Amino acid sequence: MTRFDHVGISVPDLEAATAWYCDALNLTAAPVFAIPGTDLRGVMLLHADGYRIELLHRPSARPGPTPGSALDAAGIHGFGHMCLCVEDVAAEFARLVEAGAGVSMTPRPAPRPGAVMAFVTDPYGNLIELLDRD
Repeated sequence: MTRFDHVGISVPDLEAATAWYCDALNLTAAPVFAIPGTDLRGVMLLHADGYRIELLHRPSARPGPTPGSALDAAGIHGFGHMCLCVEDVAAEFARLVEAGAGVSMTPRPAPRPGAVMAFVTDPYGNLIELLDRD
């Protein structure tokens, strides 16, 4: 393994999710793709720093468990959250909430000394951690 490439998130509305993620996280969308012979469509969203988020949509998909906190997410096997390193957790938290993110955990000291963290949710309940390790 050489590096982490992307995280994939299943969403109920590909166009709305693409717009929210691009606006809220300053991402750029690649062209939408479809998997031949299936009802699966997706789009890769790219950030200038190199991280990518793949949004996936199937009309027949149904909601799964949406944990309300990082602690709840750790009690369910599978995807728990994604984490973004930011320079100012409080400012980024406020900006994302203004952009429509849900509040899961307000900014506070992280378990690691000197670090600050917070959690928001995307419009579909997926957890996004904001972290400043400095």
